[in-house]
Amino acid sequence: MTVPDAGRVLITGPSNAGKTRRTAEMLERWVDEHGAEGVVVLEFAPEIERDGVLLGGCLSRFTDLPGEAWVGTLDAHAPRAEGKSEAETRAFARENARDGRELIETMPSSRAVFVNDATIPFQHAADIEALLDACEDAAFVVMNAFAGDELGTDDPISRREREARARLVEWADVHERLAKDG
Repeated sequence: MTVPDAGRVLITGPSNAGKTRRTAEMLERWVDEHGAEGVVVLEFAPEIERDGVLLGGCLSRFTDLPGEAWVGTLDAHAPRAEGKSEAETRAFARENARDGRELIETMPSSRAVFVNDATIPFQHAADIEALLDACEDAAFVVMNAFAGDELGTDDPISRREREARARLVEWADVHERLAKDG
């Protein structure tokens, strides 16, 4: 796989399809070819086990994050998997939105941005424009996002996540869809 020097890449798929692994590979190749200076990593993925299967996963499970990179890590909840009630689910999503917004507001200008589980902070409010604006000056951006129905489809969080993902699809130059078998 050749990592482009510029552009916007979106990787989507269901849980455990390989989105995070693919993003980690692209991060490694970018750093190998261009160096880590000016690299931003936004880690939005929660890690939670459900029915014996790990949902989500951090980039650091698949690669060593470069020490020179700016890394913003969200202590994320998986609202649909963790919430015991509708109110708790909404509260988790609201907390992700607040904390994600803070990370986005503090990220520095960059040459390249890598975002793991990009829609997590936008399950409460689907306005993903702040993230896209923060990535505007980067020459290369790779984001991944959940696209599946195993966590729900008709609830407000799933609807907002679909809205955010749809905006990412419009924004991306390349949209790579992964299947369950990765």
